[in-house]
Amino acid sequence: MTKKGLLWLYLFLIATLADIAFLLENNNAFRFYSKPLILASLIAYFYQISKPAAHTLLAKAVLSALIFSWIGDILLLWEEYFLFGLGSFLIAQICYIVAFKVAQKDPETLLNQNFIKSFFVNLPIYFVAAFLFYLINPNLGGFKIPVIAYTIAITSMITTARERYGKSNLASFWQVFIGASLFFISDSIIAINRFYISFPEAGILIMGTYAIGQLLIVMGIRSHLIAP
Repeated sequence: MTKKGLLWLYLFLIATLADIAFLLENNNAFRFYSKPLILASLIAYFYQISKPAAHTLLAKAVLSALIFSWIGDILLLWEEYFLFGLGSFLIAQICYIVAFKVAQKDPETLLNQNFIKSFFVNLPIYFVAAFLFYLINPNLGGFKIPVIAYTIAITSMITTARERYGKSNLASFWQVFIGASLFFISDSIIAINRFYISFPEAGILIMGTYAIGQLLIVMGIRSHLIAP
Protein backbone atom coordinates (compact mmCIF):
# COMPACT_ATOMS: atom_id res chain seq x y z
CA MET A 1 0.00 0.00 0.00
CA THR A 2 1.37 3.42 -0.97
CA LYS A 3 1.91 6.24 1.51
CA LYS A 4 -0.76 8.27 -0.28
CA GLY A 5 -3.20 5.41 0.17
CA LEU A 6 -2.42 5.26 3.90
CA LEU A 7 -2.97 9.00 4.21
CA TRP A 8 -6.48 8.66 2.78
CA LEU A 9 -7.23 5.88 5.27
CA TYR A 10 -5.97 8.01 8.16
CA LEU A 11 -8.19 10.84 6.96
CA PHE A 12 -11.12 8.42 6.80
CA LEU A 13 -10.46 7.35 10.40
CA ILE A 14 -10.10 10.93 11.64
CA ALA A 15 -13.28 12.04 9.85
CA THR A 16 -15.25 9.08 11.24
CA LEU A 17 -14.09 9.67 14.81
CA ALA A 18 -14.74 13.42 14.48
CA ASP A 19 -18.25 12.79 13.17
CA ILE A 20 -19.04 10.44 16.06
CA ALA A 21 -17.64 13.00 18.50
CA PHE A 22 -19.89 15.70 17.02
CA LEU A 23 -22.84 13.32 17.38
CA LEU A 24 -21.99 12.80 21.05
CA GLU A 25 -21.85 16.56 21.57
CA ASN A 26 -25.00 17.09 19.49
CA ASN A 27 -23.01 19.48 17.33
CA ASN A 28 -24.84 19.13 14.02
CA ALA A 29 -23.26 22.23 12.47
CA PHE A 30 -19.78 20.68 12.34
CA ARG A 31 -21.19 17.45 10.89
CA PHE A 32 -21.68 19.30 7.61
CA TYR A 33 -17.87 19.05 7.35
CA SER A 34 -17.08 15.73 9.02
CA LYS A 35 -19.77 13.49 7.50
CA PRO A 36 -19.06 14.20 3.80
CA LEU A 37 -15.33 13.80 4.48
CA ILE A 38 -15.79 10.16 5.55
CA LEU A 39 -16.81 8.86 2.13
CA ALA A 40 -14.78 11.49 0.24
CA SER A 41 -11.56 10.08 1.74
CA LEU A 42 -12.68 6.49 1.06
CA ILE A 43 -13.48 7.40 -2.55
CA ALA A 44 -10.01 8.92 -2.92
CA TYR A 45 -8.44 5.80 -1.37
CA PHE A 46 -10.29 3.40 -3.66
CA TYR A 47 -9.53 5.53 -6.71
CA GLN A 48 -5.84 5.46 -5.77
CA ILE A 49 -5.61 1.70 -5.28
CA SER A 50 -7.80 0.72 -8.24
CA LYS A 51 -5.98 2.72 -10.92
CA PRO A 52 -4.52 -0.42 -12.58
CA ALA A 53 -8.07 -1.81 -12.89
CA ALA A 54 -9.83 1.50 -13.51
CA HIS A 55 -11.09 0.32 -16.91
CA THR A 56 -12.92 -2.70 -15.45
CA LEU A 57 -16.64 -2.88 -14.66
CA LEU A 58 -15.78 -3.89 -11.08
CA ALA A 59 -13.78 -0.74 -10.34
CA LYS A 60 -16.35 1.50 -12.04
CA ALA A 61 -19.25 -0.12 -10.16
CA VAL A 62 -17.59 0.21 -6.74
CA LEU A 63 -16.52 3.79 -7.40
CA SER A 64 -20.08 4.63 -8.51
CA ALA A 65 -21.49 3.00 -5.36
CA LEU A 66 -19.17 5.07 -3.18
CA ILE A 67 -20.00 8.30 -5.01
CA PHE A 68 -23.76 7.77 -4.75
CA SER A 69 -23.31 6.85 -1.06
CA TRP A 70 -21.41 10.11 -0.57
CA ILE A 71 -24.24 12.05 -2.26
CA GLY A 72 -26.73 10.24 -0.02
CA ASP A 73 -24.71 11.14 3.07
CA ILE A 74 -24.85 14.80 2.15
CA LEU A 75 -28.57 14.77 1.33
CA LEU A 76 -29.43 13.07 4.63
CA LEU A 77 -27.92 16.00 6.52
CA TRP A 78 -31.20 17.76 5.73
CA GLU A 79 -34.39 16.16 7.01
CA GLU A 80 -36.41 17.41 4.05
CA TYR A 81 -34.12 15.60 1.59
CA PHE A 82 -34.59 12.17 3.18
CA LEU A 83 -36.35 10.71 0.13
CA PHE A 84 -33.65 11.98 -2.23
CA GLY A 85 -30.97 10.53 0.04
CA LEU A 86 -32.82 7.21 0.02
CA GLY A 87 -32.88 7.30 -3.78
CA SER A 88 -29.16 7.97 -3.93
CA PHE A 89 -28.42 5.05 -1.64
CA LEU A 90 -30.76 2.86 -3.71
CA ILE A 91 -28.56 3.52 -6.76
CA ALA A 92 -25.49 2.79 -4.60
CA GLN A 93 -26.97 -0.60 -3.64
CA ILE A 94 -27.58 -1.46 -7.30
CA CYS A 95 -23.97 -0.54 -8.12
CA TYR A 96 -22.75 -2.78 -5.28
CA ILE A 97 -24.92 -5.65 -6.55
CA VAL A 98 -23.22 -5.34 -9.96
CA ALA A 99 -19.79 -5.14 -8.31
CA PHE A 100 -20.36 -8.20 -6.12
CA LYS A 101 -21.63 -10.17 -9.10
CA VAL A 102 -18.59 -9.24 -11.17
CA ALA A 103 -16.18 -9.95 -8.28
CA GLN A 104 -16.77 -13.70 -8.54
CA LYS A 105 -15.05 -16.58 -10.26
CA ASP A 106 -17.52 -18.17 -12.70
CA PRO A 107 -20.65 -16.34 -11.46
CA GLU A 108 -23.93 -18.19 -11.91
CA THR A 109 -26.24 -17.05 -14.69
CA LEU A 110 -30.03 -17.07 -14.53
CA LEU A 111 -30.02 -20.26 -16.61
CA ASN A 112 -27.85 -22.36 -14.28
CA GLN A 113 -28.82 -20.88 -10.92
CA ASN A 114 -30.58 -23.12 -8.40
CA PHE A 115 -33.28 -20.75 -7.18
CA ILE A 116 -34.74 -23.17 -4.61
CA LYS A 117 -31.34 -23.74 -2.98
CA SER A 118 -30.55 -20.02 -3.05
CA PHE A 119 -33.90 -19.20 -1.45
CA PHE A 120 -33.36 -21.50 1.52
CA VAL A 121 -29.72 -20.44 1.99
CA ASN A 122 -30.76 -16.79 1.97
CA LEU A 123 -33.87 -17.38 4.08
CA PRO A 124 -32.37 -15.94 7.33
CA ILE A 125 -31.58 -12.71 5.47
CA TYR A 126 -35.11 -12.56 4.03
CA PHE A 127 -36.57 -13.20 7.46
CA VAL A 128 -34.65 -10.33 9.08
CA ALA A 129 -35.61 -7.94 6.26
CA ALA A 130 -39.28 -8.99 6.45
CA PHE A 131 -39.36 -8.61 10.24
CA LEU A 132 -37.85 -5.14 10.01
CA PHE A 133 -40.44 -4.12 7.43
CA TYR A 134 -43.18 -5.53 9.67
CA LEU A 135 -42.01 -3.27 12.51
CA ILE A 136 -41.85 -0.05 10.52
CA ASN A 137 -44.74 -0.64 8.09
CA PRO A 138 -47.52 1.03 10.19
CA ASN A 139 -45.62 4.34 10.28
CA LEU A 140 -44.29 4.51 6.70
CA GLY A 141 -47.14 6.55 5.23
CA GLY A 142 -46.08 7.99 1.87
CA PHE A 143 -42.62 6.42 2.19
CA LYS A 144 -43.97 2.86 1.80
CA ILE A 145 -43.16 2.33 -1.90
CA PRO A 146 -39.64 3.85 -1.74
CA VAL A 147 -38.85 1.88 1.44
CA ILE A 148 -40.06 -1.38 -0.14
CA ALA A 149 -37.85 -0.74 -3.20
CA TYR A 150 -34.87 0.07 -0.98
CA THR A 151 -35.45 -2.98 1.22
CA ILE A 152 -35.43 -5.22 -1.85
CA ALA A 153 -32.23 -3.57 -3.11
CA ILE A 154 -30.22 -3.83 0.11
CA THR A 155 -31.44 -7.38 0.74
CA SER A 156 -30.30 -8.28 -2.77
CA MET A 157 -26.93 -6.66 -2.05
CA ILE A 158 -26.37 -8.90 0.98
CA THR A 159 -27.48 -12.05 -0.82
CA THR A 160 -25.19 -11.23 -3.75
CA ALA A 161 -22.33 -10.73 -1.29
CA ARG A 162 -23.17 -14.11 0.25
CA GLU A 163 -23.12 -15.77 -3.17
CA ARG A 164 -19.42 -14.92 -3.47
CA TYR A 165 -18.53 -17.70 -1.01
CA GLY A 166 -16.12 -20.07 -2.74
CA LYS A 167 -15.97 -17.76 -5.77
CA SER A 168 -13.32 -15.41 -4.40
CA ASN A 169 -10.55 -15.67 -1.82
CA LEU A 170 -11.77 -16.00 1.77
CA ALA A 171 -10.42 -12.62 2.90
CA SER A 172 -12.31 -10.85 0.14
CA PHE A 173 -15.51 -12.81 0.78
CA TRP A 174 -15.65 -12.20 4.52
CA GLN A 175 -14.70 -8.53 4.29
CA VAL A 176 -17.37 -7.85 1.66
CA PHE A 177 -20.05 -9.96 3.36
CA ILE A 178 -19.48 -8.48 6.83
CA GLY A 179 -19.29 -5.00 5.31
CA ALA A 180 -22.59 -5.48 3.46
CA SER A 181 -24.18 -6.85 6.64
CA LEU A 182 -23.03 -3.81 8.64
CA PHE A 183 -24.41 -1.56 5.91
CA PHE A 184 -27.75 -3.35 6.31
CA ILE A 185 -27.59 -2.98 10.11
CA SER A 186 -26.90 0.75 9.74
CA ASP A 187 -29.89 1.23 7.46
CA SER A 188 -32.05 -0.91 9.76
CA ILE A 189 -31.21 1.38 12.68
CA ILE A 190 -32.14 4.40 10.55
CA ALA A 191 -35.49 2.76 9.72
CA ILE A 192 -36.22 1.80 13.33
CA ASN A 193 -35.22 5.20 14.67
CA ARG A 194 -37.30 7.07 12.09
CA PHE A 195 -40.35 4.85 11.65
CA TYR A 196 -40.64 2.72 14.81
CA ILE A 197 -39.04 4.13 17.96
CA SER A 198 -36.33 6.78 18.28
CA PHE A 199 -33.47 6.41 20.76
CA PRO A 200 -30.52 8.69 21.58
CA GLU A 201 -27.77 6.20 20.65
CA ALA A 202 -29.10 5.75 17.11
CA GLY A 203 -26.82 8.29 15.42
CA ILE A 204 -23.62 6.80 16.82
CA LEU A 205 -24.67 3.25 15.95
CA ILE A 206 -25.71 4.31 12.45
CA MET A 207 -22.45 6.04 11.62
CA GLY A 208 -20.26 3.45 13.34
CA THR A 209 -21.71 0.47 11.48
CA TYR A 210 -21.98 2.43 8.23
CA ALA A 211 -18.38 3.64 8.17
CA ILE A 212 -16.94 0.23 9.10
CA GLY A 213 -19.24 -1.45 6.59
CA GLN A 214 -18.15 0.78 3.70
CA LEU A 215 -14.49 0.36 4.65
CA LEU A 216 -14.77 -3.45 4.79
CA ILE A 217 -16.47 -3.56 1.38
CA VAL A 218 -13.66 -1.49 -0.14
CA MET A 219 -10.97 -3.59 1.51
CA GLY A 220 -12.74 -6.76 0.38
CA ILE A 221 -12.78 -5.58 -3.23
CA ARG A 222 -9.12 -4.62 -2.84
CA SER A 223 -8.36 -8.16 -1.63
CA HIS A 224 -10.13 -9.50 -4.72
CA LEU A 225 -8.23 -7.22 -7.08
CA ILE A 226 -4.78 -8.04 -5.72
CA ALA A 227 -5.41 -11.80 -5.34
CA PRO A 228 -2.98 -13.88 -7.44
